[in-house]
Amino acid sequence: MRPADATGMGEVLLRIARVAIARRLVIAASADDSATWLDEPGATFVTLKQEGALRGCIGSLEPHRALRDDIHENAIAAAFHDPRFVPLAREEFDMLSIEVSLLSPAEPLACCDEADAIRKLLPGRDGVILELGARRATFLPQVWESLPDPRRFLAELKQKAGLPADYWSDALRVSRYGVEKWSESELSAAGGVK
Repeated sequence: MRPADATGMGEVLLRIARVAIARRLVIAASADDSATWLDEPGATFVTLKQEGALRGCIGSLEPHRALRDDIHENAIAAAFHDPRFVPLAREEFDMLSIEVSLLSPAEPLACCDEADAIRKLLPGRDGVILELGARRATFLPQVWESLPDPRRFLAELKQKAGLPADYWSDALRVSRYGVEKWSESELSAAGGVK
């Protein structure tokens, strides 16, 4: 059973992510990951930032393992295996701010063309997945903060998938999802523990 307090849930998930990275860096740390709700399947993204700048972001779009394991594995992948960054160094650990996003199931977005897709997107709320054959890319809802224009949001997502920004095809599949998210910086500002 999940905690009644979403903040409490976020604190547990953030602690699991931080401890996973700490242990990989051979820094002593522990987290209580014994809650039974952590056994439920979950799809998560772990985002790492340093001084507000992205430092790594890796996740799962569908639940395929226990929530505790998904957070653990995605935290390690974001810190050490995001191809956009060199692996995290031990001296960077204390400067790291972690954000965890728990994804809702993705739903196909029925659209007849790109203009229709753009009209149906909910900026600030929708995470979006684009798929074409083996190509697949996503932007979390948080990306709307830096790309608030739906047309540009979709164009950059297509480029992330390896497609031209102006590409459109009836074979392109668009899905959306929501997230519950927690960040250490927001929780510490509210009196939570990092």
